[in-house]
This record gives sequence, structure tokens and C-alpha cells, in this order.
Amino acid sequence: QVQLVESGGGLVQAGGSLRLSCAASGSIFRVNVMGWYRQAPGKQRELVATITNGGSTNYADSVKGRFTIDRDVNKRTVFLHMNSLRPEDTAIYHCNARTQRTILPNEETFWGQGTQVTVSL
Repeated sequence: QVQLVESGGGLVQAGGSLRLSCAASGSIFRVNVMGWYRQAPGKQRELVATITNGGSTNYADSVKGRFTIDRDVNKRTVFLHMNSLRPEDTAIYHCNARTQRTILPNEETFWGQGTQVTVSL
């Protein structure tokens, strides 16, 4: 089993910044992809950003130029740097990890419990 521990959410005014962190631990041979998804009230969960083990990144159009994802491979930790926050960024942000338990290419997906980000006017 893999555990994902998130931190860094909170309340911020529009235009402000926050940094989210997510650390993976447990039965991990390799972390292939880590990322962040968010779910606002009444809406479906959506991709925010992902980063592969090789460092390739992918962003939702709505956050490009404002959010940056990076990771500490050795610590199996991913960060989401959020700048120029807008009220529409308000959501629960969930960490996601796709991992392998062994050298065999059997990938599993895990989710964190989520951290609330609230952006006020």
C-alpha cells in the first residue's frame, strides 16, 4: 500500500500564492507519475498538473503560467506552486501517484485525502 500525505492548503486572497506538498511512502519501487487534481463543489474532479519520473510536466490550460509543479525524486515528494490565485481556483486539491511495487511494470494509482484551497476576493 502507498500513503500520500498532503499539506499546504489554506485561505488566501485573490492574487496571492500557496504551495502544496505531497509525500509518498509505503510499498514503492518506483514512482512513475505524481500530480494534482482538484474538485470544486458541484463539479467533477479535474486535472491540475502532473509530472513524470523523467520530469515531463502537463498542465490544465486554466493554470498554465500561474502554477508550477516540481518534485524531489529522492524524497518522493511533489510540490505545486500556485501564484496569481483566483476565486475559481477554490477547490479540494488531491495528490495522485502512479507507482510500481516491483520492477515488474504493474502500475497502481493512489490518491491523497485532499487539502482545501480557498481563494477570496
